[in-house]
Amino acid sequence: MAAEFQLDPRLDSDCYRVAELPLCTLLMMNDAQYPWFILVPRRVDVTEIYQLSEVDEAQLWRESRQLSEALMRLFDGDKLNLAALGNMVPQLHLHHIVRYTNDLAWPGPIWGKHQAQPYEEEQAQQRIQLLSAQLGI
Repeated sequence: MAAEFQLDPRLDSDCYRVAELPLCTLLMMNDAQYPWFILVPRRVDVTEIYQLSEVDEAQLWRESRQLSEALMRLFDGDKLNLAALGNMVPQLHLHHIVRYTNDLAWPGPIWGKHQAQPYEEEQAQQRIQLLSAQLGI
């Protein structure tokens, strides 16, 4: 019997679930300091992009492009950071973080700079609704 996909518990506890795209679960990091979203391909035991099939890899990049364009239209950032680090959570996941030249961590990376500031529930739901509308999902 094949194993079923399960979202890593750390991602599950640190994020809001936004939507299920054709390949990926779309998450929003619970940190109101940045527009920060994560794509997680729903594939078992995949830790690196090259481990995806060619079809899944192409779909990941399609979903990443769609998300990236929507984020920059919606949040009008100065830069969009993409990262697939996996040092803390080995499950393959691709961060999409809208950055501004005046944000707390600019110009450096956001990791380890400042403690996360969780969303107020209403604020989180509004942000999720805005992105969902922008993506047409």
